[in-house]
Amino acid sequence: MHMADSSSTPLLPKHLPVPSLDETLERYIGDFGWAQLFQAFLVSFAWVFDAQQIFISVFTDSEPSWHCTELCGSVSDVCQLPKGSWAWDRAADTSIVSEWNLACAGYFIKSLPASSFFIGSLVGGLVLPTLADTSLGRKNMLLVSGLLMSAAGTFTIFSPNLWIYSGLRFVSGIGRAPLVTCALVLSTELVGKRWRGQVGVIGFFFFSLGFLSLPVIAYLNRDSSWRYVYLWTSIPGLLYCFLVLFFVLESPRWLMVRGRKEEAVATLKSIGTVNMNSSFSDLMAFEEEEEEISTNLNLFSAISILLEKRWAMQRLSAVMTVGFGVGMVYFGMPLALGNLPFNLYWNVTFNALSELPSSLIALFFIERLNRKSSVLAFTMISGVCSIVCVVIGEEWRTVKIGLELVSFFSICAAFDILLIYNIELFPTTVRNSAMAMVRQAVALGAVLCPVIVEMGRGRGYLSYGVFGVVTISCGLFVGCLPETKGGRLCDTMEEEENKHRAGSSA
Repeated sequence: MHMADSSSTPLLPKHLPVPSLDETLERYIGDFGWAQLFQAFLVSFAWVFDAQQIFISVFTDSEPSWHCTELCGSVSDVCQLPKGSWAWDRAADTSIVSEWNLACAGYFIKSLPASSFFIGSLVGGLVLPTLADTSLGRKNMLLVSGLLMSAAGTFTIFSPNLWIYSGLRFVSGIGRAPLVTCALVLSTELVGKRWRGQVGVIGFFFFSLGFLSLPVIAYLNRDSSWRYVYLWTSIPGLLYCFLVLFFVLESPRWLMVRGRKEEAVATLKSIGTVNMNSSFSDLMAFEEEEEEISTNLNLFSAISILLEKRWAMQRLSAVMTVGFGVGMVYFGMPLALGNLPFNLYWNVTFNALSELPSSLIALFFIERLNRKSSVLAFTMISGVCSIVCVVIGEEWRTVKIGLELVSFFSICAAFDILLIYNIELFPTTVRNSAMAMVRQAVALGAVLCPVIVEMGRGRGYLSYGVFGVVTISCGLFVGCLPETKGGRLCDTMEEEENKHRAGSSA
């Protein structure tokens, strides 16, 4: 009788660890469906307009070719010739240099518009991206940044002088600061871990497409005003914003972290690949915990949280240092193409095409590549090729262009992998802010590029030489970062810290 009573007594259930939000969401978005593919492509298309606005100054701010109207002798600098002894080959309004008489202006003046754009990116990166982690969310921040960038580009058409032009470039830079950050984070948070790397690379393809479209647009308008280049790149950007408003979905991860579980479930039903009659009760269990996290998160708390944790500060410092070096070369080399003895349209086309194989490498091998060693290898190759490009003589013109393409290809691959790497280094609550800080470092490197490029006209060691030294020096800091290949995304700082401690003790 006693034994019967004992056997009939129910056993107490063992305490099982509660799955993380990432693991729970994986059940609903782990498989890759058509709805997720549509969202990934639509969100990633923002990279097209980002590339166009970044590199548009390669053509609109270029120094046009000129010819002598009188005997010039061996003089090759128009600033050493008397007025009236030379003339531009095309109409004056084909470039801001010829329209506003900037041919003999100082380095600072000639580089001001491009530098203003990247300074705007720095300012916008400090003010806007944390809104994507807090009040606005990924989708609304993508919409706001796209509208601001494209609207500023449209108003640039009416610039009457260099100062208004530079001011509008500054505003455009503010707008584009969080654009691709939101696009990259949003697209990767809409899919499961298995497809995260491949989806993240889609944006790189669209960036290459935007870059590649520039020489086509510029060539078709080569005899027209530089304002038409802005027209054909800004208006489509405004139209794209309407697509974002009506068709892009918000990140279910962000919605859950903010306690908006009904909207998160609705999004999962729209993009999920499981039976939509399934119960979402396991997601409801995260409501109270995640709401507590979200209410403690104000506008700039994401950045302060990163600085409070030693491991997070070390990661952020290292990846920002690498980003600074990568940014200087990535944005500097296309701007310096006018310094090479080759046709500008073909130069830009070849550089844009060299981005495609780097994206292919990231797309097909991202799951196999160690993030740490890949970034290190590509930055070293880029730096060495840049330095060799300076050492060899002008008679090796073809070799020099080939080295520049290898260097740019390598830095593109390093940049692509670094962005994916950065996503995996930080948890959901601060991921967008961490990405924004790294892009701030990239933008800081880009701010210096226009001045370096202008100073390097005729003095290669001041452009490609500097690019090479900085890339090698900054690339070495990747050794301070942990490897993240094959790891899962964490949602909170506590979860990421526990994973960090487990990795350190292993």
